[in-house]
Amino acid sequence: MTDATDPARAVEIDLAEQSPLWRQALPAVDGVCERAARAALAGGGAPPAPAELAIVLADDALLRALNREWRGRDAPTNVLSFAASGGAPAASGAPLLLGDVVLAFETVAGEAAAQGKPLADHLAHLVIHGVLHLLGFDHEIAGEAERMEALEIRLLAGLGIADPYRVAEASHG
Repeated sequence: MTDATDPARAVEIDLAEQSPLWRQALPAVDGVCERAARAALAGGGAPPAPAELAIVLADDALLRALNREWRGRDAPTNVLSFAASGGAPAASGAPLLLGDVVLAFETVAGEAAAQGKPLADHLAHLVIHGVLHLLGFDHEIAGEAERMEALEIRLLAGLGIADPYRVAEASHG
């Protein structure tokens, strides 16, 4: 269901579970993804028109193939975002297609364990990160990275999740 008065709520979120490992490890995975995506949309500037995005809960094999094809890196990664080209509705009245956020279970679960974080918290962070990419945020330039990280920290705090960068730094120190 969507709420046309709230741009973040006017976005339909489709969840595609490509790997059963997600639900086995995290039975409430759909709720985690929904809350995180809505937080990113609300804080990152959701499009004013009805829109939709997809979150794909996949495995390392799929992320490795996508990473190799689209980024030239023959290794799995935790999350990839694929913004829909053009950002315009396909037809009159059709929703704006934002794109897809694809996550690899084994990599995400391994990172969460290594960093001493709950899987749900790490997943929420990566969903927020991926959706922010769909909204035009990036982290290739230092200033942009700081802005994106600060927004992620603020959005996660709103969900009751600790600063993921501080936790990651503490686990390496």
